[in-house]
Amino acid sequence: MELANKLFKGDRVIWIIFRFLCLVSVIEVFSATSTLTYKNSNYWAPVARHASFLLAGFILILILHNVPSRFFSALILLLPVSALLLIVTPLFGEKTNDAHRFLNLFGISFQPSEIAKLASVAFVAFLLSKKGKLGIDKVFNYILIGVGVICLLIFLDNISTGAMLFVICYLMMFIGQIPFKKMAFLTFALLLFALFFVAILFALPDNVLEKTGRRLPTAKGRITDFFIEKPALDANTYKITDDNYQVSHAQIAIANGGLFGKMPGHGQQRDFLPQAYSDFIYAIIIEELGVIGGLLVLFFYIMLMIRVGLIARKCDRLFQKYLVVGCGLVIIVQAFANMAVAVGFFPVTGQPLPLISRGGTSTVITCVYIGIILSISRFGAGMGNEEEEDTSDLHPEFMEIETDIADDFSLIATETIIEKK
Repeated sequence: MELANKLFKGDRVIWIIFRFLCLVSVIEVFSATSTLTYKNSNYWAPVARHASFLLAGFILILILHNVPSRFFSALILLLPVSALLLIVTPLFGEKTNDAHRFLNLFGISFQPSEIAKLASVAFVAFLLSKKGKLGIDKVFNYILIGVGVICLLIFLDNISTGAMLFVICYLMMFIGQIPFKKMAFLTFALLLFALFFVAILFALPDNVLEKTGRRLPTAKGRITDFFIEKPALDANTYKITDDNYQVSHAQIAIANGGLFGKMPGHGQQRDFLPQAYSDFIYAIIIEELGVIGGLLVLFFYIMLMIRVGLIARKCDRLFQKYLVVGCGLVIIVQAFANMAVAVGFFPVTGQPLPLISRGGTSTVITCVYIGIILSISRFGAGMGNEEEEDTSDLHPEFMEIETDIADDFSLIATETIIEKK
């Protein structure tokens, strides 16, 4: 127990949530990857790959939650790097599902959009913490320019991720108390853009959309399938087509689950859902663990957001407060989007379930968010069992000067980034 107290510091509830979600992940990924094991003739290969990413993420958490949270302002330097990677990816990236989302550097394949999400959240948190120095107008304009460029670059090949990132940054600005008039103007502009985008999708013929080489035909199909009701053959017939194949089998999985589920390894729809271990893993969870299991997973995500809110309330510094809220929002919004798609409340987005879906870059970056949250809970909110007192209490004047220097450096870097854009 003493070793655990020394090793796992910070908010204990966050640690419990992380361990529970990882446990569910390993069990359900092992069960849901039946189609992959059939192709590879190796029962352990898919789950071993996933477990290796979880282990790498766990090591990152152990490192990051020992890093004083004031140093995370340096994450804004990733913004121009991620923008460059997003520009390069369509030209040299790996093509998956008619989109270039993965980039291979030195034999390592990763998603630049995941790095861009982390950089954008840190960028918005840092600017919101500088409202007093820069002024509301500059902060609002800088956020729109920086985040707008990143979201647009992501939007070109991954519509749902680009839109989701902008929603997260929008929520951060709302929590950061950006004036109502500016938020109302931004809301109106977003609604106009959404209407214009949908109008373009349905105005252009399918053959024209296909020539774009992007995800526009897929987006049009998903919107059509969700909002436009197709006539049934008769009152007792439901036809499964290529367009509604995934959603239909996800709903069958949920219906088969009942209250207590079929137990792990006994689900049937995992053999029919193409993305049973990723986009639709929540449907498999309900099929195998029942409605109770699905609600328990939902409960832990809600608890994560509640704990993030408590940590933010205890933070003295604005940057730490906004950063921990941003990290929590990324996980929660993505989780809710995945679960809403699985139960048929939202069009298919292709968003994985954080910490549970099989993945590489998304799993590791989600662990980075957890590590940042734990670090802020320790050094920003003073939560967790500390064997050693924070050095900021021993040398307050030195730490204050050091923090101001770091903030000024980050502020100069931010202004440089905006000017270059």
